[in-house]
Amino acid sequence: MTAPDSLTDPESLRTRALEALTTARERTALLTSCVEDPELTAQHSPLMSPLVWDLAHIGNQEELWLLREVAGREAMRPEIDGLYDAFEHPRAARPSLPLLPPAEARQYAAEVRGRALDVLESAAFQGTRLTEAGFAFGMIAQHEQQHDETMLITHQLRKGPAALTAPDPAPAPLFTGPAEVLVPEGPFVMGTSTEPWALDNERPAHRRTVPAFFIDTTPVTNAAYQAFIEDGGYGDRRWWTPEGWDHIRAHDIEAPLFWRREGGQWLRRRFGVTEVVPPDEPVLHVCWYEADAYARWAGRRLPTEAEWEKAARHDPAADRSTRYPWGDADPTPEHANLGQCHLRPAPAGSYPAGESPLGVRQLIGDVWEWTSSDLLPYPGFVAFPYREYSEVFFGPEYKVLRGGSFAVDPVACRGTFRNWDYPIRRQIFSGFRTARDAAPGSS
Repeated sequence: MTAPDSLTDPESLRTRALEALTTARERTALLTSCVEDPELTAQHSPLMSPLVWDLAHIGNQEELWLLREVAGREAMRPEIDGLYDAFEHPRAARPSLPLLPPAEARQYAAEVRGRALDVLESAAFQGTRLTEAGFAFGMIAQHEQQHDETMLITHQLRKGPAALTAPDPAPAPLFTGPAEVLVPEGPFVMGTSTEPWALDNERPAHRRTVPAFFIDTTPVTNAAYQAFIEDGGYGDRRWWTPEGWDHIRAHDIEAPLFWRREGGQWLRRRFGVTEVVPPDEPVLHVCWYEADAYARWAGRRLPTEAEWEKAARHDPAADRSTRYPWGDADPTPEHANLGQCHLRPAPAGSYPAGESPLGVRQLIGDVWEWTSSDLLPYPGFVAFPYREYSEVFFGPEYKVLRGGSFAVDPVACRGTFRNWDYPIRRQIFSGFRTARDAAPGSS
């Protein structure tokens, strides 16, 4: 469990930062060493960067924030800053840039890391908001893990034999608990003002009042989603928003990404392996439009972001918001499917130790969950340490996802963490659960 002083004690913070940075770099090394150099420099989808771009970008961001901003050192490779500025070049154009070749990218990232660890060794964790509680080190660890997740998506998109392996989640008995849980009406504290490594869009903590609602106990499964398909869901305009209907018709979408029907059954491709779609796993690789259409077909709706967070963090007995559904302790393998320990979601109903006080399961890990909400700032939001992390994305173009996935590391996943993407995105590790209104006064 995370002791309170570990979030403020300098030596505990130093240890925490070192572990987070080391875990991220080990994962980066795995994702970039399991294929040959031509695979690193190739673009496997116009939606994604070449893996070698992510590798050098990780090093460049670390240099910018830990060496230049925190330590005040001169730039090591100022001439490459523009190449690895995510806002300067769209992903589809990055293969045409004069990128560092794999060996040079690895060397650069390693040299930056060596110098960053020297900075960490003498860090005082005070003085500025950037250095307080080791925020800059936590931000960089989260940034690297977010790109590791992006690189894992690229591995899923690449053709050819499997390059990554991992054990499957432990088998779980068929979940026979209640299909939905009532979340009573009333206020709760959303967001955080105390989590030291929380990013700007998670702040500040503020009270929200949410009417009573029911929410699915587990994410929607492949079997449930297949019922939507078999009932003609993709061909029935009633279930789709006008934009969603136009999108699926224009792109001939008839099932989740990577699915195909063969011999009377649904198959999917997962990291280079073709397999029968497992009925009890949460559905994966669906866009917001598909999630919204399923919910309408089922006579339900997607939860709002506030509803999702209340279900995940509110402890009615203590009348407070916890860091995670199970409490304040850091995640363990008993709580959630995180950190690329597995390359697939666990069966619906897994991880009883990770359920919320109200009995909702798998709110953290397994699949990112689409909500009905646009990405908007919280009251009192202040951009930090740069506008481009969150502020430039606020608006109706992006939908919020919550909860993380099997591809997310614990350092970049908590009850307040907010993710977002365009409603058409399907390559991400996205699923959903549904909700419905409850009668006023329900408790």
